[in-house]
Amino acid sequence: MSVQLVQYAARPPRRISNGELFVVLEYVEVIHRHHKRTPYAANTFPVGAYPWYCDNEALFYNGGPLPTHGANHSANTYKSVYTSSSNPLAPRGFNGTCQFPQITRGGLDDSWQHGNDLYGVYHDLLGFLPEKYDRNLVGFRVTKNVITSQVASMVTSGMFGGEAQQNLPLLVQPPSIDSLEPTYTCLAADKNFSAYGVGSSDPGWTSPLKAASDLYANLYTICGVPPTDSGFHMSFDHYFDNLSARLCHAMPLPCNASNPCLCVTRAMADKVFRLGQYEYSYLYRDAGARKLEFSAGSYGIWVAELAQHLRHAMYATDSASTGNRTSSGIRYRHNIAHDGRVSRMLSILQIGKMVWPGMGSEVVFELYKRKVDQQYYIRVLWGGQVLKSSNPTLGVLDMLRVEILIAYFDGLVGQRAQKIHSLCSL
Repeated sequence: MSVQLVQYAARPPRRISNGELFVVLEYVEVIHRHHKRTPYAANTFPVGAYPWYCDNEALFYNGGPLPTHGANHSANTYKSVYTSSSNPLAPRGFNGTCQFPQITRGGLDDSWQHGNDLYGVYHDLLGFLPEKYDRNLVGFRVTKNVITSQVASMVTSGMFGGEAQQNLPLLVQPPSIDSLEPTYTCLAADKNFSAYGVGSSDPGWTSPLKAASDLYANLYTICGVPPTDSGFHMSFDHYFDNLSARLCHAMPLPCNASNPCLCVTRAMADKVFRLGQYEYSYLYRDAGARKLEFSAGSYGIWVAELAQHLRHAMYATDSASTGNRTSSGIRYRHNIAHDGRVSRMLSILQIGKMVWPGMGSEVVFELYKRKVDQQYYIRVLWGGQVLKSSNPTLGVLDMLRVEILIAYFDGLVGQRAQKIHSLCSL
């Protein structure tokens, strides 16, 4: 398995433990990409050479009254994909019983293990998380995309076991203003991105696509995606998603539906993965000041929320030490998002080396209070290791005075995202 695919498919390692003495962990916020899934329907090929079955899991969709005591109870219903012999139409892409997308059984197991690893570090090792789930101390947030909720149900179970079987809220913002997805309107960021990103005529974007014309021709011959399908030909995102999803689940690379001897080779797939890595690096790190302007505009509200959470955590801790706790007592927040969202966060932090965030890849913000000077420090982890920023003000984000990081965020987007209106206006 290639380095690129291992990073894409595998859950992240346990994060490194804190080695500095005389510090107290006060607050943690995690944002990570969902775990492995089937491809999006738009990323499947016109005809699938083999089916994909998901009979070893159930994705539950049910509602019920609150409070549950003394109320009518709902059944645990789930969707089951099937085809009818009376329906003469064939589905695009894979036959079988999966939805496209959905978190697969392997992705569900990885999600549970991810939560269990987090609990092992922040409860068993550091004594930070409560033993049992407490909504006054711990919060989980998802996007409107149902796959993040599928992951959350397993992460919470991995962290709190049977306690997570109770009614556990997953926070989600209204779809017109959601900052985690994000879905709020930012016309200036969209215009900026269209000038250098997917679908643009920027040489840094178009040159690799032109150089890959032979690869595109071979993939067309095998997979049957016509050159007129812009989704597959404005970037390598669709091919990356399709091929990596197969390999992440130990499925064979695709062959031509009419000629099973004509198949995508591993060398061809690796070229797709390398080009995809280039594209993400260009979009979020290598396109100059434009990429930071785009990321700050399109993800600035979430960044401002993070900064405010850090402020609240410091205020709550200081207030509690004087017996006057008035701020939110939440000490652990967990956000489940998508690759482009984690990428925006890495872009804003100006990570030294950008990669396409793999399934389950996480950024962790840990707020510490040092006993000797009663000052607050921040550590930022990416994939379990200290994040290194190319910004000289941030540098190695290991016990950095938290005021430096907050001032950096405020400089980009303003306190409580006050600059967003100007950043997003044309």
